[in-house]
Amino acid sequence: MKRIHMIVSGHVQGVGFRFSAQQKAKECNVVGWVKNKSDGTVEIEAQGENDRIHSYSEAIKHGPSPYAKVSEITIEELEPTNQFQTFEIR
Repeated sequence: MKRIHMIVSGHVQGVGFRFSAQQKAKECNVVGWVKNKSDGTVEIEAQGENDRIHSYSEAIKHGPSPYAKVSEITIEELEPTNQFQTFEIR
């Protein structure tokens, strides 16, 4: 089990990024959340099996929405938790 925290920069707000990130999470079978930040970035916390988290983070790097343009992504690994049941948009 792996849990990561991501900050995604670029053209990532107002382009369906959060909805697409949620859909990709469902496809990859990961749980957590995604939200817009006031500085124009998107914040994501995701948890799942190692290979699923890898697939999910790769999808985010390439922009899950066709209109998104990811310019930078920072990923921090966290201790897994039991607080997530689904993947939600906050």
